[in-house]
Amino acid sequence: MKNHLPLTSLSLLIFLFLLRSPPAVGFPSPAPSTNDSDFIRTSCGTTLYPELCYSSLSRYANAVQSNPSQLAKVAIGVSLSNAKRMAAFVSNLSRHADYGSDHRATAALHDCFSNFDDAVDQIRDSLRQMKSLGSAPGSVRFQMSNVQTWMSAALTDQDTCTDGFQDVPDGSVKSDVVNKVEKVKKVTSNALALVNRVAEKGG
Repeated sequence: MKNHLPLTSLSLLIFLFLLRSPPAVGFPSPAPSTNDSDFIRTSCGTTLYPELCYSSLSRYANAVQSNPSQLAKVAIGVSLSNAKRMAAFVSNLSRHADYGSDHRATAALHDCFSNFDDAVDQIRDSLRQMKSLGSAPGSVRFQMSNVQTWMSAALTDQDTCTDGFQDVPDGSVKSDVVNKVEKVKKVTSNALALVNRVAEKGG
């Protein structure tokens, strides 16, 4: 049995060495190409919040490459994720926050959740339409018009959420909700801008 110990130790050392060694030539780690990243940065330059646009979408450069339609699809997906998280956050607040006799805050939270619930449905419909672009019944222009309408409606719903807090006294919960919603609105606005860019080019 003692004769097997050195072999086992040697095998372990070789295994650890291979783990720490750089990848073999011909098997590079995937990384976004400069051209793909530049395409996203240039496209984001047409949005209202270009830095936020680039920081939220640049990680998908490999999937997007230089395809405007794919970029819009990814942007809608990011918007959907943000809207769903916001809806869950507001829902949790409305169940557990204690406002005592301040019914305005309670009503604002419930309305905000309803708004975001609608926004999630509209963004989800937009993403579904983008995924079937050109294959579903109807022209591409008509389908892009649907996406523009739904994304605009989602942005309006998100605006309505913050409008509902105007009469609510300032406080940590109000500021937290409003600040979080503002970021979601920016992400949705960027997605809509990228959708509009695709629509202008006929899909």
